[in-house]
Amino acid sequence: MGPKKAPATETIGIAAKTTPAIKRGPIKKAGDEKKKRRKKRHETFSVYIYKVLKQVHNDTGISKKSMNIMNSFINDIFERIALEASKLVRYNKKHTLSAREVQSAVKLLLPGELAKHAIIEGAKAVNKFVSGN
Repeated sequence: MGPKKAPATETIGIAAKTTPAIKRGPIKKAGDEKKKRRKKRHETFSVYIYKVLKQVHNDTGISKKSMNIMNSFINDIFERIALEASKLVRYNKKHTLSAREVQSAVKLLLPGELAKHAIIEGAKAVNKFVSGN
């Protein structure tokens, strides 16, 4: 015997109605087609440069061009110190960059009195951070 055939069925009447699903989202207005683009954040040291300037020379201002030069200078020095400190970490076969490596990098990179003052200010900053004030 062969395979059995299913009995033929007739559909009588009207096919069942199917209603499309209604999506309820926010109602769009005429001007909402375009999304507002956010400006890409550009972080600088300008606020901190300005604060230090006011501590040293309260009555002196700084132009935008001069601020850009100072910002570039700080970024450059930061990169040099970070690179030298990371080299010191690798030379000592360690995995942690600590204040000691940064201090040694500053001694190596900055000349004489500038290095001494930078180390004193850095030590003050670390102490302030550790004490939580």
